[in-house]
Amino acid sequence: MNKLLEQALAAAAHLPEAEQDRLGQDLLAYLEKLRGLRGEIDQGLRSLDEGAGRELDVDAVIARARRKHAAE
Repeated sequence: MNKLLEQALAAAAHLPEAEQDRLGQDLLAYLEKLRGLRGEIDQGLRSLDEGAGRELDVDAVIARARRKHAAE
C-alpha cells in the first residue's frame, strides 16, 4: 500500500463509524467500477490483437454523443 492511501485510511479511522462505512462502500464501488473498466479495456485490446478492429467514424461518434446528452 502506498503512503497516500495509508494516510487516507488513517484519517478515515478518526471518522464516526457510519462515515467509515459510507466511505468503505464508496471505495469498494469505485474499485469494482475500475476493475470492470480494466476488463473492458483488456477485452478491447484482445479484440484488436485478433484483427477485429474497424475504422471509427469520429463525426458519427460525436453526433451520437451530442444527441444522447442533449436528451438528458
